[in-house]
Amino acid sequence: MSNRKTATGVICSVGVIIGIVMNNGQVRTNKAGLELIGNAESCRRDPYVCPAGILTDGIGNTHGVVDGTRKTNEQITADWQKNILEAESCVDKYAAGKKLPDNAFSAAVSIAFNAGCPKIQASTMFQLFRAGKIQAACEQFPRWVYSGGKVLPGLVARREKERELCLSGLQ
Repeated sequence: MSNRKTATGVICSVGVIIGIVMNNGQVRTNKAGLELIGNAESCRRDPYVCPAGILTDGIGNTHGVVDGTRKTNEQITADWQKNILEAESCVDKYAAGKKLPDNAFSAAVSIAFNAGCPKIQASTMFQLFRAGKIQAACEQFPRWVYSGGKVLPGLVARREKERELCLSGLQ
């Protein structure tokens, strides 16, 4: 596998990392959810500052990032899997995740991964999930498009994809 070099650093393959995580069999998030998260976050070997002003690397990883340190596929995979499992735990605890259909669960994991559990856990969306009002909960995604008080076009696109995934398969 070759790495492409961009003006912002060396990127890695989201598809390769998804394949490794899926083969590990430890996450519940389905392939569509992993693709949504991975494609929205992208994959970068070198640390960068995300739109929220946080030092980030890999696929949206903000834990233990060291400026100037380039990561391998194995390190990126380990970080991402840990972060996905943390988001899944948040959804299980605060959105009755074990009762959610796979697509709704995976969409909820995506927003928990992106917004962070402390911000999303008391949200109307998670309250609706807990109450079993899945369709109403799915309609909450478009509300989560702000960062630093501004609407970010990337979040608008991501939230619509999360909403669509969440609603897919519901009767």
